This record gives sequence, C-alpha cells and structure tokens, in this order.
Amino acid sequence: MRGPLALDTLVESLPQLMDGLKYTLGLTAFGIILGTSLGVLLAVGRSYGTRILSIIIMIYEKVIRGIPLLVLFFLIYFGLPQIGINFDAFTAAILGLGLRSSAYQAQIYRGAINSIPEGQINAAYALGMSKFKAIRYIILPQVLRLSIPGWSNEFTILLKDTSLAFGIGVIELMRQARYIQVRDPDLVLIVFLFIALIYFILVFSANKTLRYVEKRYQMAGYQSEVHR
Repeated sequence: MRGPLALDTLVESLPQLMDGLKYTLGLTAFGIILGTSLGVLLAVGRSYGTRILSIIIMIYEKVIRGIPLLVLFFLIYFGLPQIGINFDAFTAAILGLGLRSSAYQAQIYRGAINSIPEGQINAAYALGMSKFKAIRYIILPQVLRLSIPGWSNEFTILLKDTSLAFGIGVIELMRQARYIQVRDPDLVLIVFLFIALIYFILVFSANKTLRYVEKRYQMAGYQSEVHR
C-alpha cells in the first residue's frame, strides 16, 4: 500500500515543485543575461583594450573559473556581509551564476573575435568609423552569431548549475525536493527521479531550440570552436 500512497503524496506535492521550478527558471534567465552581458564586455576589453586592462580581465577569468560555484555562492551570500554588503539568497545565486558564466562566456566570445579577419576592422577604420562603432556594428554582430554553439553549451550548463543554489537556501527545484523528501523519506527515490526528469526535459528542450537558432543564423565559411 505504501507505493500508491507515496505516489499520491508526490502528486500532492506537484504545486510545491512547480514553485521551485519557477525559481530555477528565474535563476537561469537572470544568470545567463548577466553572464552574457559581462562576457561580451570582458571579451571586447581583452581583445581591444589596453594591455593593463587585458591583464586584469585575464586574472579575473582565471580566478573565477578556478573557484567552485558553491564556494562562490558562499563567498557572496555569507562572506560579503562581513564587509557590509548584503544580498538575499536569490540575488546572491544570480550573481554567482552570472559571474562564473561570464568568465567562461568571455572565452567563447574572444574565440569568435579571433576568428574574424583583422582586415574587417581595419576596413572600418579606413571608412572613418571609430573603434567603438567598428566593434559595435562590424565585429559584435558576427561574434554573437559565431558564438551560438558555445553559448548554447554554456546555457545548459548554467541551467543545471542552478541546482547548487539550494546550498544557500534558494527554494528552487532541489530545495523543494529536499523538503518533500524530509517530510516523507519513502519518496527519496521517486522524487529525485522526477526532478531528474524535469531537468532532462528542460535541457533537451533548450538544446533543440538553440540548435534551431544555431542553424538559422549559421555563418557559412566560419568555424569557431571553444571548449570549456
């Protein structure tokens, strides 16, 4: 009799899991937006900035990539209050996800920049365009299209990384699953299998969608491969 009762309990907990899913999707959306925005700036700064700026960005990328995401969450959520900077758990998770993603995305965009012939920006200068306009109108549109494969990979990684936000108390999918499991230990297998299924559906759907976008905006003749 325990099996049917456990399934009934899981069904009753679906609204709770859906609330967690909303937080997971929110973390993914805000995290990837922050990571993309910073990643583009970092890539442009390292490729076209001064030597000092390039070195600073390089150090930032290496440091952030070298810190485990959960440790980064702890530093932001528990560490920064020690110097008077406070964030709620959700915001701290977004910052952690965004900062870490930016360090990886910067490599993706820099690889795309390096694949664009230097003659294009020189031609823009010859036409009287400033460096800012040349980067904005000539380089960035190509970089964003060339970066879609690498960005798609980073998106799915960030989506799965949101599960670590439960470590600082964000009530996302994993935290909600943990609440259900504590309330009814007999559900531990089925509830986490269900969570795994949700993540699989999200990742599979994202990959299919982004694959379509990649094919739609693919630039013939260019190859840009960036490995994490």
